[in-house]
Amino acid sequence: MAELKKIVLIPDSFKGTMSSAEVCSILSRQIRLRMPGAGTVSLPVADGGEGTVEAFLAAMGGEKVPITVRGPYGEPVSAFYGLTDGGHTAVVEMAVCAGLPLVGENRHAEKATTYGVGQILADAARRGCGKIILGLGGSATNDGGAGAAEALGIRFLDAAGKPFIPVGATLDRVASIDTAGLLPQIRGIETVAMCDVGNPLCGPQGAAAVFGPQKGADRETVALLDRNLARFADTIREELGKDIRSLPGGGAAGGMGAGMSVFLGAKLQSGIKAVLNTIHFEDRISGADLVITGEGKLDAQSLGGKVISGVAARAKKLGIPTVAIVGDVGDHVEPVYDMGVTAVFSINRIAAEFSVMKARCRSDLAETMDNVLRLILAIPG
Repeated sequence: MAELKKIVLIPDSFKGTMSSAEVCSILSRQIRLRMPGAGTVSLPVADGGEGTVEAFLAAMGGEKVPITVRGPYGEPVSAFYGLTDGGHTAVVEMAVCAGLPLVGENRHAEKATTYGVGQILADAARRGCGKIILGLGGSATNDGGAGAAEALGIRFLDAAGKPFIPVGATLDRVASIDTAGLLPQIRGIETVAMCDVGNPLCGPQGAAAVFGPQKGADRETVALLDRNLARFADTIREELGKDIRSLPGGGAAGGMGAGMSVFLGAKLQSGIKAVLNTIHFEDRISGADLVITGEGKLDAQSLGGKVISGVAARAKKLGIPTVAIVGDVGDHVEPVYDMGVTAVFSINRIAAEFSVMKARCRSDLAETMDNVLRLILAIPG
């Protein structure tokens, strides 16, 4: 039978059901039962939204730092960020203080602010970190990152020279931008924004048009937000000499991608690329016999730099086979095999509604992993 000595587990979360850490735990348990001689390396990952800090800390070690900052509508919220790599790297989820879960059904993208995100970034910078990884997933905002920039010391002034904190509804009032007060400690810090969308700041594929409706914006509000982002971009070009209108990924998180690029010099990078670079993925999988990855659904979006395709491409370069275990499989995913995935297994063992599958997903995942291992053990060594 085939003998495996080292198996690397690096799944995304199965959204709405299991965290990436939980998936790793279930997979490793099955491996211990069926292949007690195999060692496992668990590297849970996330794409920049909820669970990003936990995933980095699980993969690299470190500490979670609690902090109270402003929430989407200026209210105090209890938030956190992670410090890893000996305190050199701060990992921030903007969703912990500017995310949709915090507003519930009270969704008003035109009123929401990213100010609290800037407060977190400032705290991390004052602690002396040398790198910031900012996850842009799950935002409730559409302020172009102006709130975060304000919290970091940048001032936005209206036509009368009066400073104010812009939100989506008031970005068009920004007449001038004063960057002199930018927090000294954050100047020069390497900042990476985890961004899994390539949408521009404004226009038909921009932040407001594509993502505004899920943040509570009706047709009129979407049009307002889009106009204001366009005007904000014009003001930035006039004041700072930087053109962010067509920046790929600039529309992520209500324009936060563009804002962080301008105000902090952030590099917009796919979430999985940022993760794999930070955890030194190639070193972690050295000598592995198999890589197992996965996510809730493998579909066309998975082919564009998500966890499965990103992991498989790098493992392929090292000649290590990759198995994807997923909740569901969509149509037209065959290109994933050319990217490096050896085989795909769905944990959907019966035809049922999501509510039913959600209740049994953990046992289905365990049984699917067991079947994968049975197949491997049946191959002559």
